[in-house]
Amino acid sequence: MTRLRCAILDDYLNVALEVADWSQITDRVDVTVFNQPFANTEAAASALKDFEIICAMRERTAFPRALFAALPKLKLMITSGMRNAAIDMAAAKDHGVVLCGTQWGRDPTAPLTMGLILELTRNIGRENARMHAGEPLQKFVGMEIEGRTLGVLGLGKLGTKVSKLAQAFGMNVIAWSPNLTPEKCKEAGVGYATKEDLFSTADIVTIHVVLSQRSRGLVGAADLARMKPTAYLVNTARGPIVDEAALLEALTQKRIAGAGIDVFAVEPLPVDHPFRKIDNLVLTPHLGYVTEDSFRNHYRQMVEGIDAWFKGETLRKLI
Repeated sequence: MTRLRCAILDDYLNVALEVADWSQITDRVDVTVFNQPFANTEAAASALKDFEIICAMRERTAFPRALFAALPKLKLMITSGMRNAAIDMAAAKDHGVVLCGTQWGRDPTAPLTMGLILELTRNIGRENARMHAGEPLQKFVGMEIEGRTLGVLGLGKLGTKVSKLAQAFGMNVIAWSPNLTPEKCKEAGVGYATKEDLFSTADIVTIHVVLSQRSRGLVGAADLARMKPTAYLVNTARGPIVDEAALLEALTQKRIAGAGIDVFAVEPLPVDHPFRKIDNLVLTPHLGYVTEDSFRNHYRQMVEGIDAWFKGETLRKLI
Protein backbone atom coordinates (compact mmCIF):
# COMPACT_ATOMS: atom_id res chain seq x y z
CA MET A 1 0.00 0.00 0.00
CA THR A 2 1.33 3.41 -0.98
CA ARG A 3 2.04 5.60 2.02
CA LEU A 4 0.39 9.00 2.02
CA ARG A 5 1.68 12.27 3.43
CA CYS A 6 -0.19 14.23 6.10
CA ALA A 7 0.54 17.86 7.00
CA ILE A 8 -0.41 19.26 10.40
CA LEU A 9 -0.59 23.02 9.99
CA ASP A 10 -0.06 25.92 12.37
CA ASP A 11 0.97 23.91 15.42
CA TYR A 12 2.58 27.00 16.97
CA LEU A 13 2.93 25.35 20.38
CA ASN A 14 4.24 21.98 19.14
CA VAL A 15 1.52 20.02 20.92
CA ALA A 16 -0.15 18.09 18.08
CA LEU A 17 2.04 15.00 18.32
CA GLU A 18 1.92 14.97 22.12
CA VAL A 19 -1.81 15.20 22.80
CA ALA A 20 -3.00 12.54 20.33
CA ASP A 21 -1.86 9.03 19.40
CA TRP A 22 -0.78 9.39 15.79
CA SER A 23 0.69 5.85 15.84
CA GLN A 24 -2.83 4.69 14.97
CA ILE A 25 -2.24 5.88 11.40
CA THR A 26 1.54 6.06 10.94
CA ASP A 27 1.54 2.60 9.38
CA ARG A 28 -0.14 4.27 6.40
CA VAL A 29 0.78 7.93 6.76
CA ASP A 30 3.94 10.01 7.09
CA VAL A 31 3.15 13.00 9.30
CA THR A 32 4.86 16.38 8.97
CA VAL A 33 4.22 19.24 11.41
CA PHE A 34 4.38 22.88 10.34
CA ASN A 35 4.70 25.14 13.38
CA GLN A 36 5.09 28.48 11.61
CA PRO A 37 2.52 30.32 9.49
CA PHE A 38 3.08 30.51 5.76
CA ALA A 39 4.03 33.94 4.41
CA ASN A 40 1.41 33.80 1.67
CA THR A 41 -0.65 31.47 -0.53
CA GLU A 42 2.30 30.79 -2.83
CA ALA A 43 4.47 29.68 0.09
CA ALA A 44 1.70 27.40 1.33
CA ALA A 45 1.28 25.89 -2.14
CA SER A 46 5.00 25.20 -2.44
CA ALA A 47 5.21 23.56 0.99
CA LEU A 48 2.05 21.46 0.68
CA LYS A 49 2.05 20.37 -2.96
CA ASP A 50 3.03 16.76 -2.18
CA PHE A 51 0.54 16.15 0.65
CA GLU A 52 -2.62 14.09 0.26
CA ILE A 53 -3.95 14.90 3.75
CA ILE A 54 -4.00 18.22 5.59
CA CYS A 55 -5.00 18.85 9.20
CA ALA A 56 -5.87 22.52 9.54
CA MET A 57 -6.28 24.64 12.64
CA ARG A 58 -9.44 26.67 12.33
CA GLU A 59 -8.99 30.05 10.65
CA ARG A 60 -5.23 30.15 10.74
CA THR A 61 -3.96 29.22 7.25
CA ALA A 62 -6.34 30.48 4.57
CA PHE A 63 -7.39 28.05 1.83
CA PRO A 64 -8.75 30.10 -1.09
CA ARG A 65 -9.63 28.55 -4.43
CA ALA A 66 -6.17 29.32 -5.80
CA LEU A 67 -4.54 27.18 -3.12
CA PHE A 68 -6.80 24.20 -3.77
CA ALA A 69 -5.94 24.51 -7.46
CA ALA A 70 -2.24 24.36 -6.58
CA LEU A 71 -2.62 21.16 -4.52
CA PRO A 72 -3.67 18.45 -7.01
CA LYS A 73 -2.68 15.59 -4.67
CA LEU A 74 -4.89 16.77 -1.81
CA LYS A 75 -7.62 14.25 -1.02
CA LEU A 76 -8.63 14.82 2.61
CA MET A 77 -8.72 17.91 4.79
CA ILE A 78 -9.77 17.94 8.43
CA THR A 79 -10.19 21.24 10.23
CA SER A 80 -10.59 21.85 13.92
CA GLY A 81 -14.18 22.87 14.54
CA MET A 82 -17.26 22.29 12.43
CA ARG A 83 -16.82 25.45 10.40
CA ASN A 84 -13.80 27.34 9.12
CA ALA A 85 -14.28 30.70 7.41
CA ALA A 86 -10.71 30.55 6.07
CA ILE A 87 -11.52 27.59 3.82
CA ASP A 88 -13.29 28.04 0.49
CA MET A 89 -15.78 25.20 0.91
CA ALA A 90 -17.02 25.37 -2.68
CA ALA A 91 -13.46 25.17 -4.00
CA ALA A 92 -12.75 22.13 -1.83
CA LYS A 93 -15.82 20.41 -3.25
CA ASP A 94 -14.97 21.39 -6.83
CA HIS A 95 -11.49 19.91 -6.45
CA GLY A 96 -12.81 16.66 -5.01
CA VAL A 97 -11.38 17.18 -1.53
CA VAL A 98 -13.19 15.44 1.30
CA LEU A 99 -13.59 18.11 4.01
CA CYS A 100 -14.31 17.09 7.59
CA GLY A 101 -14.27 18.78 10.98
CA THR A 102 -13.94 18.09 14.68
CA GLN A 103 -16.46 18.79 17.39
CA TRP A 104 -15.91 20.97 20.44
CA GLY A 105 -16.09 19.42 23.86
CA ARG A 106 -16.41 22.75 25.67
CA ASP A 107 -15.66 26.23 24.41
CA PRO A 108 -13.07 27.88 26.69
CA THR A 109 -13.53 31.31 25.10
CA ALA A 110 -16.10 32.47 27.67
CA PRO A 111 -13.69 32.22 30.65
CA LEU A 112 -11.03 34.01 28.58
CA THR A 113 -13.52 36.81 27.97
CA MET A 114 -14.00 37.20 31.70
CA GLY A 115 -10.24 37.09 32.15
CA LEU A 116 -9.81 40.02 29.76
CA ILE A 117 -12.57 41.91 31.56
CA LEU A 118 -10.83 41.33 34.91
CA GLU A 119 -7.46 42.37 33.50
CA LEU A 120 -8.90 45.57 32.08
CA THR A 121 -10.71 46.48 35.29
CA ARG A 122 -8.23 45.19 37.91
CA ASN A 123 -4.86 45.29 36.07
CA ILE A 124 -3.75 41.92 37.42
CA GLY A 125 -1.14 41.25 34.75
CA ARG A 126 0.23 44.76 34.80
CA GLU A 127 0.64 44.82 38.56
CA ASN A 128 2.18 41.33 38.44
CA ALA A 129 4.76 42.57 35.92
CA ARG A 130 5.52 45.60 38.12
CA MET A 131 5.94 43.39 41.20
CA HIS A 132 8.41 41.15 39.35
CA ALA A 133 10.23 44.25 38.13
CA GLY A 134 10.81 45.34 41.73
CA GLU A 135 8.27 48.17 41.90
CA PRO A 136 7.39 48.76 45.60
CA LEU A 137 3.85 50.15 45.35
CA GLN A 138 0.77 49.61 43.22
CA LYS A 139 0.10 51.98 40.32
CA PHE A 140 -3.39 51.23 39.01
CA VAL A 141 -6.77 51.90 40.60
CA GLY A 142 -9.25 49.19 39.70
CA MET A 143 -12.91 49.33 38.75
CA GLU A 144 -15.47 47.06 40.39
CA ILE A 145 -17.58 45.16 37.89
CA GLU A 146 -20.32 44.21 40.35
CA GLY A 147 -23.33 46.38 39.57
CA ARG A 148 -21.87 47.48 36.23
CA THR A 149 -23.51 46.81 32.87
CA LEU A 150 -22.14 44.32 30.38
CA GLY A 151 -23.31 44.75 26.79
CA VAL A 152 -23.22 41.45 24.91
CA LEU A 153 -23.12 41.68 21.12
CA GLY A 154 -24.50 38.29 20.06
CA LEU A 155 -26.49 36.05 22.37
CA GLY A 156 -25.76 32.63 20.92
CA LYS A 157 -24.25 29.75 22.86
CA LEU A 158 -21.07 31.65 23.70
CA GLY A 159 -22.72 35.00 24.37
CA THR A 160 -25.20 33.31 26.71
CA LYS A 161 -22.36 31.55 28.55
CA VAL A 162 -20.52 34.85 29.02
CA SER A 163 -23.74 36.45 30.23
CA LYS A 164 -24.18 33.84 32.96
CA LEU A 165 -20.56 34.22 34.08
CA ALA A 166 -20.94 37.99 34.22
CA GLN A 167 -24.14 37.65 36.26
CA ALA A 168 -22.23 35.45 38.70
CA PHE A 169 -19.92 38.44 39.20
CA GLY A 170 -22.96 40.60 39.93
CA MET A 171 -23.10 42.38 36.58
CA ASN A 172 -26.22 43.59 34.83
CA VAL A 173 -26.36 42.16 31.30
CA ILE A 174 -27.99 43.59 28.18
CA ALA A 175 -27.70 42.18 24.68
CA TRP A 176 -28.18 43.00 21.00
CA SER A 177 -27.53 41.43 17.63
CA PRO A 178 -29.19 41.93 14.22
CA ASN A 179 -31.62 39.03 14.71
CA LEU A 180 -31.99 39.09 18.48
CA THR A 181 -35.47 39.50 19.94
CA PRO A 182 -36.66 40.66 23.38
CA GLU A 183 -38.19 37.21 23.81
CA LYS A 184 -34.84 35.47 23.32
CA CYS A 185 -33.23 37.83 25.81
CA LYS A 186 -35.95 37.08 28.35
CA GLU A 187 -35.32 33.34 27.92
CA ALA A 188 -31.62 33.91 28.60
CA GLY A 189 -32.33 36.12 31.60
CA VAL A 190 -30.78 39.28 30.15
CA GLY A 191 -32.13 42.65 29.09
CA TYR A 192 -32.75 43.57 25.46
CA ALA A 193 -31.23 46.74 24.02
CA THR A 194 -30.97 48.42 20.68
CA LYS A 195 -27.48 48.61 19.24
CA GLU A 196 -27.32 52.33 20.01
CA ASP A 197 -28.44 51.88 23.61
CA LEU A 198 -26.06 48.99 24.19
CA PHE A 199 -23.00 51.00 23.18
CA SER A 200 -24.08 54.15 25.00
CA THR A 201 -25.04 52.51 28.32
CA ALA A 202 -22.71 49.50 28.74
CA ASP A 203 -19.64 49.80 30.94
CA ILE A 204 -18.10 46.90 29.03
CA VAL A 205 -19.05 45.69 25.55
CA THR A 206 -18.12 42.13 24.58
CA ILE A 207 -18.47 40.67 21.08
CA HIS A 208 -19.76 37.16 20.37
CA VAL A 209 -21.17 37.13 16.84
CA VAL A 210 -19.94 34.87 14.05
CA LEU A 211 -17.88 36.52 11.31
CA SER A 212 -19.82 36.82 8.07
CA GLN A 213 -20.25 39.36 5.32
CA ARG A 214 -23.05 40.81 7.40
CA SER A 215 -21.01 41.12 10.59
CA ARG A 216 -17.78 42.34 8.98
CA GLY A 217 -17.26 45.88 10.26
CA LEU A 218 -20.32 45.57 12.50
CA VAL A 219 -18.62 47.67 15.18
CA GLY A 220 -17.52 50.92 13.61
CA ALA A 221 -16.51 54.46 14.49
CA ALA A 222 -20.07 55.56 15.25
CA ASP A 223 -20.54 52.73 17.74
CA LEU A 224 -17.25 53.45 19.50
CA ALA A 225 -18.16 57.14 19.65
CA ARG A 226 -21.30 56.25 21.62
CA MET A 227 -19.34 54.46 24.33
CA LYS A 228 -18.66 56.10 27.68
CA PRO A 229 -15.12 57.41 28.12
CA THR A 230 -14.89 55.02 31.08
CA ALA A 231 -16.08 51.98 29.06
CA TYR A 232 -14.13 49.02 27.69
CA LEU A 233 -14.47 46.92 24.55
CA VAL A 234 -13.63 43.19 24.51
CA ASN A 235 -13.36 41.13 21.32
CA THR A 236 -12.78 37.38 21.47
CA ALA A 237 -14.88 36.68 18.34
CA ARG A 238 -13.12 37.68 15.11
CA GLY A 239 -10.95 40.68 14.29
CA PRO A 240 -12.76 41.97 11.18
CA ILE A 241 -16.02 42.41 13.13
CA VAL A 242 -14.45 45.59 14.55
CA ASP A 243 -13.13 48.44 12.42
CA GLU A 244 -9.53 48.26 13.62
CA ALA A 245 -8.63 51.74 12.36
CA ALA A 246 -11.57 53.24 14.25
CA LEU A 247 -10.64 51.31 17.40
CA LEU A 248 -7.02 52.42 17.14
CA GLU A 249 -8.14 56.05 16.91
CA ALA A 250 -10.55 55.73 19.84
CA LEU A 251 -7.87 54.17 22.03
CA THR A 252 -5.11 56.55 20.98
CA GLN A 253 -7.30 59.57 21.68
CA LYS A 254 -8.49 57.98 24.97
CA ARG A 255 -12.14 58.32 23.90
CA ILE A 256 -12.76 54.97 25.63
CA ALA A 257 -10.95 53.61 28.66
CA GLY A 258 -9.44 50.64 26.90
CA ALA A 259 -9.95 47.34 25.13
CA GLY A 260 -9.11 43.66 25.46
CA ILE A 261 -8.51 42.03 22.09
CA ASP A 262 -7.80 38.37 21.35
CA VAL A 263 -8.48 38.41 17.59
CA PHE A 264 -7.20 40.52 14.73
CA ALA A 265 -7.78 41.25 11.06
CA VAL A 266 -4.36 39.76 10.30
CA GLU A 267 -3.09 36.87 12.42
CA PRO A 268 -0.54 36.44 13.83
CA LEU A 269 -0.61 40.14 14.66
CA PRO A 270 2.34 41.78 12.83
CA VAL A 271 5.18 42.73 15.17
CA ASP A 272 5.06 46.33 13.95
CA HIS A 273 1.29 46.71 14.36
CA PRO A 274 0.39 49.94 16.21
CA PHE A 275 -1.81 47.97 18.61
CA ARG A 276 1.38 46.72 20.26
CA LYS A 277 2.36 50.24 21.29
CA ILE A 278 -0.86 51.28 23.05
CA ASP A 279 -0.90 51.20 26.84
CA ASN A 280 -4.71 51.01 27.25
CA LEU A 281 -5.02 47.85 25.18
CA VAL A 282 -4.69 44.31 26.54
CA LEU A 283 -3.58 41.93 23.80
CA THR A 284 -3.64 38.13 23.65
CA PRO A 285 -2.64 36.09 20.56
CA HIS A 286 -5.98 34.37 19.83
CA LEU A 287 -6.06 32.28 22.99
CA GLY A 288 -9.80 31.65 22.96
CA TYR A 289 -9.57 27.95 22.16
CA VAL A 290 -5.92 27.42 23.15
CA THR A 291 -6.12 24.93 25.99
CA GLU A 292 -4.63 21.47 26.39
CA ASP A 293 -8.11 19.99 26.63
CA SER A 294 -9.18 21.68 23.41
CA PHE A 295 -6.13 20.60 21.44
CA ARG A 296 -6.36 17.04 22.73
CA ASN A 297 -9.98 16.88 21.66
CA HIS A 298 -9.37 18.23 18.15
CA TYR A 299 -6.21 16.29 17.31
CA ARG A 300 -7.62 13.00 18.57
CA GLN A 301 -10.62 13.48 16.33
CA MET A 302 -8.32 14.26 13.41
CA VAL A 303 -6.51 10.94 13.92
CA GLU A 304 -9.88 9.22 14.20
CA GLY A 305 -11.07 10.93 11.03
CA ILE A 306 -8.02 9.93 9.00
CA ASP A 307 -8.28 6.32 10.15
CA ALA A 308 -11.98 6.23 9.23
CA TRP A 309 -11.26 7.74 5.79
CA PHE A 310 -8.81 4.93 5.03
CA LYS A 311 -11.63 2.51 5.85
CA GLY A 312 -14.01 4.21 3.43
CA GLU A 313 -15.89 6.18 6.07
CA THR A 314 -16.18 9.93 6.60
CA LEU A 315 -16.65 11.32 10.09
CA ARG A 316 -18.11 14.78 10.69
CA LYS A 317 -18.17 15.62 6.98
CA LEU A 318 -18.63 19.31 6.21
CA ILE A 319 -19.30 19.08 2.46
